[in-house]
Parts: sequence; C-alpha cells; structure tokens
Amino acid sequence: MLPIDVDRAIGMFDAALRTVAGVRQPARPSPAEPHGEAGLTPEARARAAALMRVNHVGEVCAQALYQGQALTARDPANRVALEQAAGEERDHLAWSADRIRELGGRTSLLNPLWYAGSLAMGVAAGALGDKWNLAFLAETERQVEAHLAGHLERLDPQDQRTRAVIEAMRADEQKHRDTAIGLGAAEMPQPLKLAMRAAAKVMTTVAYRV
Repeated sequence: MLPIDVDRAIGMFDAALRTVAGVRQPARPSPAEPHGEAGLTPEARARAAALMRVNHVGEVCAQALYQGQALTARDPANRVALEQAAGEERDHLAWSADRIRELGGRTSLLNPLWYAGSLAMGVAAGALGDKWNLAFLAETERQVEAHLAGHLERLDPQDQRTRAVIEAMRADEQKHRDTAIGLGAAEMPQPLKLAMRAAAKVMTTVAYRV
C-alpha cells in the first residue's frame, strides 16, 4: 500500500470542500477583464452560460484528478508539477464561475458527484505508477484542449469576455499536457483513449443541461 501523508490528505479534503462549494479565489486576474460585455441575445447568453457550466465542471474534475494523482505520485518532482498545474486549474475554476454568474447562469447541480468520480480516477491513475499517472494526465489535457476549441466555435463572435477566458484556459491545458509528456508520460493505449472520450461525452452532455 502506498504511504499517505495525513497532513496532505487533510489539506486535500479542505480543497475538495472549497472546490465543490465554489469558494475559490484566483491567483491571476480573469482574462475577461480587459473586455467589455457585449450586447448578446438571450439565446447567445444562455448558450455561453451552458458552455461555461460545462467548462466549470471540467475544472471541478481537474481539481479532483490532480489532487488524487498528487496524493499517490511517487516522484517528488512529479508531485510538485501536478500541484503547480492544479493551482493554475484553480484559476480556471474561479474564472469559469465568475463568467457563469455574469451571464446569469448557474454551476452544475452534480458537482459533488463529478468531483468524487474524478478523485477516484486520479487516485487509481496515480496508483499505477508515475508513467501511467502522467499518461492519463496528458491524454486528459489533450481531450480538454479539443473540447475548448469546439466551444470557441460555438460562441457568439461578439462575446469577447467568454472567448478570452476559454482561450487562456486552453493555453494552460496545452502547457500542462506538454509538462506531463516532458516528465515521461507513457502513450495511453487507444482503447483507453476512446473510453475516456466516451466518459467525457456523457459528462459534457449532462453538464450542459444540469
């Protein structure tokens, strides 16, 4: 059995409560700040809010994944890299929540469920060893990048505030993927990639509405 640092585990439990409750302050200013609010139609606002709700769920899941992986990572350097990436993902979490509020939307009612499932996957990935832990991370980030690119295509062209947030998130996800690969991530088998994509499809479809 892998040794568990009790203090670290308590800290992660606190982080879990803050994540699910939406009590997060970003370390970086929101990329939306330089842009004014566009005169969007009600339909465009509702669509943007739903897309950002999906992105917020993704960030809730990212927090759980990173925390689970960092908890079980064997190499201290890998643990530091995971925790640094998790810090940047916390910015995404706060930015997404802020933008949802601005658009008059709400976060997902199922956030506790999303968090619990993702934490279990993160712990399982970490328990397989750092090479596969990082492989899971790299593939997750690759799929998130593609997902965010699709959201950019669906936004109203005038909605520069939402667009700026998603573009900044996408750049960070690419950096996290490159970091995982640089640290020695294995290549994820194709069947597992397809399974991850199918799970993500279910999550995004549900989160868009609930």
